[in-house]
Amino acid sequence: MRRLLGTVLLFCVLSGSPLTAQSSQTSESASPTSAVEKSPSEPHAKKFTGYSLSPELYKKAKRLGAIRFAFRIFSFFFSLFALWLILRFKWSARFRDLAERVSLNRILQALVFAPLFVITFSLLQFPLDLFNESLLKRYGISVQPWGAWAGDWLKGLLLSVAIGTLLIWILFAVIRRSPQRWWLYFWVISIPISLAIFFVQPLVIDPMFSKFEPLSAKAPALIPQLERLTVRGGMPIPPERMFSMLASDKTIFTNAYVTGFGATKRVVIWDTGIDKETTDGILLMFGHEMGHYALNHIPKLLVFSSVLVLILLYPTYRSIGWLLARGAATWEVRGLNDWAALPALVLVVAFFGFFAGVLATNVSRYYENQADVYSLEVTHGYVPDPGQACAASYQMYGEQVFAEPDPNRFKVFLFYDHPAVADRVHLCLTYDPWSKGESPQFVK
Repeated sequence: MRRLLGTVLLFCVLSGSPLTAQSSQTSESASPTSAVEKSPSEPHAKKFTGYSLSPELYKKAKRLGAIRFAFRIFSFFFSLFALWLILRFKWSARFRDLAERVSLNRILQALVFAPLFVITFSLLQFPLDLFNESLLKRYGISVQPWGAWAGDWLKGLLLSVAIGTLLIWILFAVIRRSPQRWWLYFWVISIPISLAIFFVQPLVIDPMFSKFEPLSAKAPALIPQLERLTVRGGMPIPPERMFSMLASDKTIFTNAYVTGFGATKRVVIWDTGIDKETTDGILLMFGHEMGHYALNHIPKLLVFSSVLVLILLYPTYRSIGWLLARGAATWEVRGLNDWAALPALVLVVAFFGFFAGVLATNVSRYYENQADVYSLEVTHGYVPDPGQACAASYQMYGEQVFAEPDPNRFKVFLFYDHPAVADRVHLCLTYDPWSKGESPQFVK
């Protein structure tokens, strides 16, 4: 599932990082009818006993894993450094002065100050984005042309400017109105805004970055099989809530996800999955996403993320005064209610947000494990050998993205919002309550 909404909102919007609808980049298109021609159950040529890579792939996976880990740590400290630079060179004070010269109206000032801050911080982080995309291209994970990538980056930046300007204006309006309780009131106001963004994302934001079509148009032969699976799990998902997303113009790996809620709730399968997976693999993949529905992971994560944001804002409130007392004069910041104080606020949020992010990834990893279990249960008796189909699917995915067979557990704890591929394959091959006379966890 996606990164927790509240964390995304604070980091991507307040910090100015470009919002992107999809987290990955892309690959070669296969035949759009390949999934239609597959039989419901295809025997696997290889019997899987665990996740493994060839010596060559293993070396690449270890090298890429080390680079990614170092990059994540470096990116965190670089973000703090970039915010310090904005303060140190008094750019935020200059942006404030310009905004105040333009108008005395606070809304108009926000329309000047906020975009300047968001764009400046995004440009400072642009080399990191460039390096990450270059790394994905070097390893063949991304196949998106540079022009298209730049277009997505700019669209993400525009979204960050639009949403960030609104939230920054609200934040400082609340700070001015209630210097002691701003953290609580801003949290309350941010909840409906967050929900509104999450609601419209499948309809407005995601289509800005990727093309979608009904799954019935991409792979009509899959629909009856998926519908039978939903009935079996007691979670009927109508075909109009099933979509295919064009991902092969950006990346080579397979994926699916759930998004939205209420009238916009849907399951999306990437065209890379439809083209490369066996039908059994697609059924397991769909079962996993259906598990997020059945186990109410979306509302649970929305509640969790809201609480996490509240927990994040309170230590920010308690710490920001200490930081401004030591640097405000040097940075020409007049106080917390000054527009120029925003980089300092975001710096504190980002610092505490690292620890909040670790908590969020561990909760997400737990839910993803539950969805894997649900998938194995709902396909039991329908797919001839769900364990092997599941293992084959994750083996292919691991080879596509060079997933380490033996990642450092500390690294998993810090950054993995999904279980390690080796752990998922192990679950696929060992989860079998039926043979032990035990009751399944979710699908009785």
